[in-house]
Amino acid sequence: MRAVVWDGPGTPMTVEEVPTPSPGPGEVLVRIAATGVCHTDLHVIKGEVAFPAPGVLGHEISGHVEALGERVESFAVGDRVVGAFIMPCGTCRQCLVGRDDMCEPFFEQNRLRGNLFDGTSRLTRGDGSRLSMYSMAGLAEYAVVPVTALTHLPESLPLEESAVLGCAAFTAYGALARADGDLAGRSVAVVAVGGVGSSIVQFAKHLGADPIIAIDVDDAKLEVVRGLGATVTVNSATTNAREAVLEATDGAGAELVLEVIGRPETVELGLSLLREGGQLVLVGIAAGAATAAVPITAVVRRGLTITGSFGARTRRDLPEVVRLAAEGAFDVRRAVTRRFTLDEAPKAYDLLDRGQIQGRSIIVME
Repeated sequence: MRAVVWDGPGTPMTVEEVPTPSPGPGEVLVRIAATGVCHTDLHVIKGEVAFPAPGVLGHEISGHVEALGERVESFAVGDRVVGAFIMPCGTCRQCLVGRDDMCEPFFEQNRLRGNLFDGTSRLTRGDGSRLSMYSMAGLAEYAVVPVTALTHLPESLPLEESAVLGCAAFTAYGALARADGDLAGRSVAVVAVGGVGSSIVQFAKHLGADPIIAIDVDDAKLEVVRGLGATVTVNSATTNAREAVLEATDGAGAELVLEVIGRPETVELGLSLLREGGQLVLVGIAAGAATAAVPITAVVRRGLTITGSFGARTRRDLPEVVRLAAEGAFDVRRAVTRRFTLDEAPKAYDLLDRGQIQGRSIIVME
């Protein structure tokens, strides 16, 4: 099969012919239709998040089941599926209490070592040398995926665009699920409206939040989210974001702020936008060991809450994300703004790094 191989920070990604992998027990082989282009991959490419090279990235996919490993009963060859980037083992202490997003083997074996749960990768180069897997390593024509990370995709949803359900929509849903209470009629501000941020806007609209305030430095991205449900858009490069949020909320500030880019200055901005008793949900992955300044007394005196959200709980939430998309709460067609071929994957990440992708782009295999 053809795969996009990453040899480490500072080296160009290349498309190579590598052996097609085989699924083990509890796994399936998926013939990839599309893979989403995400900032988290970009952090790895640039060396801002540690991951062992060489490897294959790509962590939100759609496609068809091509082959079954042993003990797989919930899927059949030919099934349409989407896969989430959090691949829970299903048996560790976190998974047993429903915290798939905290799965210990996933972080220990996959995120740190590029393996699946048995401590080995399914991928090699043509010469037999090992390739690490970032999640299921979806920047390839085929990928081995644990069944715990998959759900069925109904025929009513488009196959290729639905790849974004496995990270952009999945992460957005998980972030809003961290909110304290019902969002109907509550003020929500989203700081950075790329692929995940624009997805949060869609779900917030479905949940009845009002106003929904989108904040970014790119007018094109703000124009996109205006069409997805943002009631107020603010370019923080040219407008004082705090003043704009106060104006949109009758001087109170936002009840819920979601920060989606993982930068110290935007985390600090997010805190400044909250009303008393408000909640900041941190969604964006930061580069390296980046930290943000927290005004301790203000957080204490004003009763503010800071919550981290890494994706969602795969076995419970991925089917729900797909169901909501099928019902129209999340429009995958509008979420995807650009398409690239596998050969164009390096270009896609370069454009993402330069801030020239609005919404989400996908790599399509055909």
